[in-house]
Amino acid sequence: MNREIVIQTERLSKHFGDFVAVNEISFEVYAGEIFGFLGANGAGKTTAMRMLCGLSIPTSGQARIAGYDVYKNTEDIKKNIGYMSQKFSLYEDLTLEENIRFFGGIYGMSSRQIKAKSDALVEKLGMENETKKLVGALPLGWKQKIAFSSAIFHDPKIVFLDEPTGGVDPITRRQFWDLIYEAADRGITVFVTTHYMDEAEYCNRLSMMVDGAIKALDSPANLKEQYRAASMDEVFYEMARGAQRKAD
Repeated sequence: MNREIVIQTERLSKHFGDFVAVNEISFEVYAGEIFGFLGANGAGKTTAMRMLCGLSIPTSGQARIAGYDVYKNTEDIKKNIGYMSQKFSLYEDLTLEENIRFFGGIYGMSSRQIKAKSDALVEKLGMENETKKLVGALPLGWKQKIAFSSAIFHDPKIVFLDEPTGGVDPITRRQFWDLIYEAADRGITVFVTTHYMDEAEYCNRLSMMVDGAIKALDSPANLKEQYRAASMDEVFYEMARGAQRKAD
């Protein structure tokens, strides 16, 4: 793994009035790493991710994303990351081809670049016969593969995945993770939240958030050893059972 640091936070916090959503979190993520960001509902994961993506200004602390400051360089951060959400990632009333072209344009790619990369992408996904179909008519598993491919279409340094495999079957989830591994092999850092603890096993390292703070950060193997657990499900249960918050 490349030891170049692409995400660095130091005592990063976010307050909403008297409520401390994220409480002085500090960690580093490396280029090409698959980094799992886990926590029960209400742990503060979504709020933290929004700060890292340049969508929410921290209350205090420091963070640099792809070399850019979260206070001063939010637009530069957005240009150097990709983002995929379970809830919204594609325009369902556009065709596959139109979605790819749209996202390429957002990321400032030229028409020639978009054409060359989109042809290669469609061939890689085996969807040559689907390019003119509305995305809304495609199976969920295909949509998620397209959404992920669109999020890294511009070869960002980091891609943020917010519960990207929710609602799909285990085989499709495994295929989706093959795409994640390919991206990481290309040097793209993958920052992923998930509720599936079998997926947590696929990450190089994991952070575990409880009530706005990071309570543990290590490889899956080391966390299981530390908590004398047979699986990440058991680790997660041990970490989350004392949580006070119930909703994000």
